Amino acid sequence: MIGFEQRGCGRSTPHASDPSTDLSVNTTAHLVADIERLREHLGVDAWIVNGVSWGSTLALAYTQAHPDRVTGVVVYAVTAGSRRETDWITEGIGAIFPEAWDRFAWYAERCDPGFRRGEDSLVAAYARMMASPDPGVRDRATWEWARWEDTHVSIATGGVHRDPRWDDPAFRHAFVRLATHYWSNDCFCDPPLLEGMATLADIPAVLVHGRRDVSSPVVTAWELQRRWPGARLVVVEGTGTAA
Repeated sequence: MIGFEQRGCGRSTPHASDPSTDLSVNTTAHLVADIERLREHLGVDAWIVNGVSWGSTLALAYTQAHPDRVTGVVVYAVTAGSRRETDWITEGIGAIFPEAWDRFAWYAERCDPGFRRGEDSLVAAYARMMASPDPGVRDRATWEWARWEDTHVSIATGGVHRDPRWDDPAFRHAFVRLATHYWSNDCFCDPPLLEGMATLADIPAVLVHGRRDVSSPVVTAWELQRRWPGARLVVVEGTGTAA
């Protein structure tokens, strides 16, 4: 089993928590190339690719780029990096958590002059705040984003619980900076991954998704399975992202 930490986070350097770290060389294409270099470095001819949530998007992107190197795919909490998914998790899901979303949007209104609620992209506003020269603006933005993250995964966990990883400022700043960087650029998936599924027709896959995953509704996994003859969708009833 081979695990790695993608560029900009974990033990990778330079770290995205440092505002001087250049994110122009941190895109999906760069990450796919990193994975392929890792495969070559380790002398692996072909492998099963696995990922969870954003990792499932990256697994799909890698498999589309290098189908001859993938013997199978196993992904959980399936996402595909589409604009629809980003809009849902940062805007649409506010219909389920209106109080928390109002606070989430309020901070953008307060600190980003270019943001207008209902007219502008909230994720783009947070990306701009994470690029602010004011460390206080950046730090508060990470806490507001963390609060929103804890909220929208709470249905499956029986209430809002603070993720202890947020207490690490390097983790928190890297997480929010990278999430907003990727989401405000449609995860650098052009064309969208759903449009490239024909290249995976002969590769077997298992897609596992929780029915109550309101952060990333099961419709994405279902659409992938419909376009992927070799894929089997397993919907786990009564569970969400945390499962």
